[in-house]
Amino acid sequence: MQQPLNSELLTLRDWIRWAASQFEQAELFYGHGTDNALDEAYALVIQALSLSFDLPQTYLESHLTMPEKERISELIEQRIDTRKPLPYLLNRAWFAGLEFYVDERVLVPRSPISELIEAGFQPWLGDTHPGSVLDCCTGSACIALACAHAFPEAQVVATDISDDALAVAQINIDRHGMSGRVQALVSDVFNSVPKQAFDLIVSNPPYVSATEWQALPEEYHQEPRLGLEAPDQGLEIVLRILREAHHYLSDEGLLVVEVGFSRPALEQRLPEVPFVWPEFGHGGEGVFILTRAQLKASQSLLS
Repeated sequence: MQQPLNSELLTLRDWIRWAASQFEQAELFYGHGTDNALDEAYALVIQALSLSFDLPQTYLESHLTMPEKERISELIEQRIDTRKPLPYLLNRAWFAGLEFYVDERVLVPRSPISELIEAGFQPWLGDTHPGSVLDCCTGSACIALACAHAFPEAQVVATDISDDALAVAQINIDRHGMSGRVQALVSDVFNSVPKQAFDLIVSNPPYVSATEWQALPEEYHQEPRLGLEAPDQGLEIVLRILREAHHYLSDEGLLVVEVGFSRPALEQRLPEVPFVWPEFGHGGEGVFILTRAQLKASQSLLS
């Protein structure tokens, strides 16, 4: 890729336009914070220069220094050559309006559950004010920490089977100053979770089948396969959560789980379970909600 460091590309706007053209030509895939070449280019340039996303439009006409051009050019080349998602190149991702450290040990945060967190899980929580929250398969701890911010009185347990993922989770817990309220715990789903009654259990577990994983674009193959793929049509871990979660929920407790495009397979497997599927205003799908009472009543269907 020709690097036009001394060319007519002078302003932020020039570099955003040029990066978008390069991304289009390289036929990159998007889905880790953006969904098109122009937004990806904007995110790269703005973050490379440590600027705010809501930058005044007049700043786009600012001229760049040579070190700034070199930094942007290097990131563009890396994004194209490696196919790594941009958050890995920047070690930065956003979720529910919060910033998180990320690297290849965890999935890039992108769950539509963020919209539910920002809405306080209403209307489903009703008058319940969660005092305890469990985030299963936490990865970067983005869901756990977003819940901790949304519910200031809650104690949060964030579990993952991966020591590598929990190392990243702890970085984020420390950066958010939440070490007193958010505990990172090694656990295979519920195996090591203390027997207590959580008011809210949230999970974005692996739910991609082996066949689906093979067909994913290269950008997704940069992420830990352990965090994406699950046996049994992608449903193994989801079914474990459904079978065991009622033991860890308070009487008015709520279970919220993302299953993405595995929703049809889950509904076909369990047609009588009364899943509630929220609609999202900012994109995304495949998140179900169940109460503890509904889970208990459905146990005979899950055996």
